[in-house]
Amino acid sequence: MDNPLKHAQPLSKPVPKSRVFMRIIMVIMGAIIMALGLEQFLVPNKILDGGIVGISIIASHLFGIPLGVFIFILNIPFFFIGYKQIGKTFALSTALGITVLSFATIMLHPVAAFTDDLLLSTVFGGVILGTGVGIVIRYGGSLDGTEIMAILFNRKLPFSVGEIIMFFNILIFIVAGFVFNWEQTMYSMLAYFIAYKTIDIVIEGLEESKAIYIISDEYEEIGSAIMNRLGRGVTFLNGAGGYTGDPKNVIFTVVTRLEESKLISIVEEKDPTAFLAIGNIAEVRGGRFKKKNIH
Repeated sequence: MDNPLKHAQPLSKPVPKSRVFMRIIMVIMGAIIMALGLEQFLVPNKILDGGIVGISIIASHLFGIPLGVFIFILNIPFFFIGYKQIGKTFALSTALGITVLSFATIMLHPVAAFTDDLLLSTVFGGVILGTGVGIVIRYGGSLDGTEIMAILFNRKLPFSVGEIIMFFNILIFIVAGFVFNWEQTMYSMLAYFIAYKTIDIVIEGLEESKAIYIISDEYEEIGSAIMNRLGRGVTFLNGAGGYTGDPKNVIFTVVTRLEESKLISIVEEKDPTAFLAIGNIAEVRGGRFKKKNIH
């Protein structure tokens, strides 16, 4: 009797080596960039980051042990938790990133700070640190175990992951106020906010795209106008009204934020009563998103 398992297809295709290589390079680069932000701007001026790195900075200051040692040791439990909660790829990427970050901070520690101006250190340190963290997250890793810990606590506490992280970081900044001083703590909070917004920009990109849904009886005319006047492809979807059950024709397309205003004017021109829904999307891949020439 023929064995059916012999003809079974693999559950998933192996990840291309080029993609794995790119992930490794970008995680390493992100970790080094974060180390530059820490050792060249924040740490020499006693400005903290949040999370495990913030705890490591305080511990390094109190015990005189290199920052990289604490970053590595305190994050070890989260390698295993990340493996169980999120997966092997995330755990390996995180382990690589934190290992590189630890060694990079140790190597950069003897190098003189880029500036001793607190405001400049806060702004540029936050931007550089956020860029490094954002790159690592974008390529499937993490440089801090705080979010993993928050996911774990979220199962047992009536708070969201974001609320747990916020509470944890507030606690760190309060401790920092007593260890350093309150002026440094306020600069630390500003640096954390700047890094947080920079991470969003790196992950989502500067050119934010818009997902557009249009419900209209003039769907063919509107779709044709979008293709001809904006150079964007459209997809027609079949829908039905939830209340009436009547069939509805839905147009779906993706445009940049610069094209959003023109698209709205096209819809209003063709059908002022059309239903229009616009949402932000972080990334667009595949399909035929490439813009065509309209002239």
